[in-house]
Amino acid sequence: MAWLLVVVAGLLETGFAVCLKLSHGFTRLWPTIAFAAFALGSFGLLTLSLRKLDVGPAYAVWTGIGAAGTAVYGMVFLGDLTSTLKIVSICLVIAGVIGLQLSGSAH
Repeated sequence: MAWLLVVVAGLLETGFAVCLKLSHGFTRLWPTIAFAAFALGSFGLLTLSLRKLDVGPAYAVWTGIGAAGTAVYGMVFLGDLTSTLKIVSICLVIAGVIGLQLSGSAH
C-alpha cells in the first residue's frame, strides 16, 4: 500500500510541475490553485508512505515518476522537443524507478 501512495504522489508531482509552468509565474489563478492542490496532495501522500518505506528509494521513485511524467506530458501536450535520446533517457529513468521500487524494503 505504501508503494501505491508513492506512485500516486509521483503522478501528482507531474500535475504540480505542469501546473507550475501553466501558472506563468503564479500570474494565472486556476493553474496556480491546481499547482497548490497537486503539490499538497503529492507531498501529503509521500509523507504518509514514509511511515513504512525507507526514505531513499521512496524519494527517488517519487521524483523519477514526476520527472518522467512531466517530460512525457511536455512532449505530448505542450510541444516540448522530442528526440530519440530524450525518449531513451525517460525509459532509463522508468527502469531505475522500477529497480528502486523492487529494492525498497518496508519496515
